[in-house]
Amino acid sequence: MPPHDLIADLKAYEPELIAIRQDIHRHPEVGFEETRTAAVVAERLRAWGLDVTEGIAKTGVVATLKGHLPGQRAIGLRADLDALHIQEVTGRDHGSIVPGKMHACGHDGHTAMLLGAARYLAEHRDEFGGTVTFIFQPAEEGLGGGREMVAEGLFDRFPVDAVYGMHNMPGIPAGEFRTRTGAFLAASDTWTVVFKGTGGHGGAGAHLATDATLPLAHFIMALQTVVSRNVAAADTAVISVGSIAGGSAESSNIMPARVTISGTARSYKPKVRDLMEKRLTELAHAQAAAFDCTAEVVYERRYPPLITHAEPTAISVTAASALVGADKVETDCPPFTGSEDFSFMLQTRPGGFIMIGNGTAPDGSVHHVHTPDYDFNDQILTLGSAYWIQLVRTELGAG
Repeated sequence: MPPHDLIADLKAYEPELIAIRQDIHRHPEVGFEETRTAAVVAERLRAWGLDVTEGIAKTGVVATLKGHLPGQRAIGLRADLDALHIQEVTGRDHGSIVPGKMHACGHDGHTAMLLGAARYLAEHRDEFGGTVTFIFQPAEEGLGGGREMVAEGLFDRFPVDAVYGMHNMPGIPAGEFRTRTGAFLAASDTWTVVFKGTGGHGGAGAHLATDATLPLAHFIMALQTVVSRNVAAADTAVISVGSIAGGSAESSNIMPARVTISGTARSYKPKVRDLMEKRLTELAHAQAAAFDCTAEVVYERRYPPLITHAEPTAISVTAASALVGADKVETDCPPFTGSEDFSFMLQTRPGGFIMIGNGTAPDGSVHHVHTPDYDFNDQILTLGSAYWIQLVRTELGAG
């Protein structure tokens, strides 16, 4: 079937895909709590005749489907399930009904697109050979659900020759794709520094105290030199402060004995990652010592960089180009300093990762992921499903 006919056929699924996506959006569940979402996914997959396994990494769902054409190759297709701790803007008919939680990254759409592909392929097993493994992963947002699935033997239980992921990207026009070979998304680390002094009366006894806010203030400024003066200009790195806590607004005349600062660090190369941890730690202790305080540093390496492989990426490009034309598929997209725990799957199996354009708002503005105004674009659901189907055709002999 030509790709344009595929998209036309998938339009028949569109109302159901929109209903699924918006239902999941109304009921957001954060990492490792996606019980309702997982149940919706499992119920649909079973209804369409797939073999379903639940409870991998607590709330993960995996389904397998065998094609009728000759072939022994197996591939995995992965979507993520979890939402974020963000309060959604009001006024949407399908808005979150859970206070303080919303699908602000489009995982509701990712899930619906992969479900659309599963339904179609279950009804058209004569279009491919081998096995397709559909992976619905929990806890992508910072908790490492991908790591947990791999650790629990995902690819031992469901062997695949290659694994693929996809993420929506606001600002990229709907109908376009972006990918690259090699380092695509950054390693993601978190760090926390606790500065400790004696604290004291901020008016009558300031000269008798060691003030933990002083090393904190100087540390924030010194931290900016790590990327600008320690990381080579040709390398990419980011260090950002995300939280500062200390003292009490009700006791503004008291200097706190303890202040805490935390943030994120992003990089692509192991040597840069090592350097950032080393310099951040050195600066924290140096600033603490300068003001007669102490520092405790915790640097946690969370997600490795997402590194795609050449052959699967080429297959991704072929599949996307068949749908929208080669001119709408950027094959050497600049790396993003966002992160993705799909990287753990790509550490164990070859694979590719692609961005699908989420478009812009009707007024031309862009609401980025992880913001209260973001929403997945339902108009790309069929294209996303078509991409997965075309990828299966290309990989498993019917492209």
